[in-house]
Amino acid sequence: MAMSKQVSQRQGDLWVASTEIVQGPGHPFYRKLNGVLAEAGFDRFVEQRCASYYAPTMGRPSVAPGVYFRMLLIGFLEGIDSERGIAWRCADSLGLRTFLGYTVTEQTPDHSTLSVIRQRIDLGTHQEVFTWVLQVLSEKGLLKGKTVGVDATTLEANAAMRSIVRRDTGQSYQDFLTQLAKASGIETPTREDLAKLDRHRKRKGSNEDWYNPNDPEAKITKMKDGRTHLAHKAEHAVDLQTGAILAVTIQEADQGDTSTLFVTVDSAESNLEAVQEHAQAGSSVSEGVSRRS
Repeated sequence: MAMSKQVSQRQGDLWVASTEIVQGPGHPFYRKLNGVLAEAGFDRFVEQRCASYYAPTMGRPSVAPGVYFRMLLIGFLEGIDSERGIAWRCADSLGLRTFLGYTVTEQTPDHSTLSVIRQRIDLGTHQEVFTWVLQVLSEKGLLKGKTVGVDATTLEANAAMRSIVRRDTGQSYQDFLTQLAKASGIETPTREDLAKLDRHRKRKGSNEDWYNPNDPEAKITKMKDGRTHLAHKAEHAVDLQTGAILAVTIQEADQGDTSTLFVTVDSAESNLEAVQEHAQAGSSVSEGVSRRS
């Protein structure tokens, strides 16, 4: 094959037949995953669980629950931690379009749609879907539950430190520093004066005294890179034999791992018990059918 030069400018065709659009073979992992989800009745399950969140006639055409939860799976499997990143990845990949059930001529959901759906579907429904996935993993032999590891990571909150206020008075941090500066004899403190005063204060980032009204659950904490931010702590329990995630909890970022891991372990134990009960119920039904036949 001879080498050719890159065409710097090329005028696109006005009309292109759909049969002429070049499509890849698809990602083998996502094709296999879709097969497993279809075999287990994933779309039927999530549509039943999310039926109450969908209006029959109002608004623009909605996104199917199966598409929404598949996009969350993509975010986890691809290591994408933002809805905007998930939406861009799905729109850009032919293989992921196929996984979601979209053709090249259809527009995939954007990040704002993901945000709206996530806010409308409650935490309990997300937990039901998570437990359902664990049940499928158990049926495929990918859930042992004998050796469990717990790990945590600090996630920066979508809230700024400059917006924190005092819990007792509601006074902003800037006004509080200005008041301290004037009390120390500086009548018209500059930004440099306030920064110098703040630098030498003790317990200036106490969660007992300060919080952000935009995200009251976020805690002031030091990140792994040494910066101080408002943050949350995500903690997850993992089946060390298979790598399956057994539970995910959100903890206060200023709490140590030794004080929060018990909540995550209890959550993992509850999920495993739910999976076991489901398996036993399925066995009972199968035995009943066998006896009648």
